[in-house]
Amino acid sequence: MDSSLWIAMAIIAIGTFLMRALPVVWMSRRIERSSKDQNVEGMPLWLSVLGPTMIAAMFGTSLIPSTPSLVSWIATVLGVVVTIGAWYWKRSLGIPVFAGVFAYGLTIYLGGSY
Repeated sequence: MDSSLWIAMAIIAIGTFLMRALPVVWMSRRIERSSKDQNVEGMPLWLSVLGPTMIAAMFGTSLIPSTPSLVSWIATVLGVVVTIGAWYWKRSLGIPVFAGVFAYGLTIYLGGSY
């Protein structure tokens, strides 16, 4: 395997870790500092909105197939419908994601776009 792939994977891993760790470290220091001053402030608005905004951005980009074709569009729509249906049925996170990915993959496989 080429070393540039390992470097890219390491950079992605570090970036992913920092996106999650920095807000946690920053908030824990802020809470610690506030507790010493006897002034307890709530979480800032931007931090509470950051997670749902990132999820919405990833969801939006995943709705457009990377190779637009009839099969990929049908697979995308079917995956979204199955995910929403499984969520309404189970009201959890793991099973709907698994069901949607499975429906998408099965449609791509049966459609011959793999």
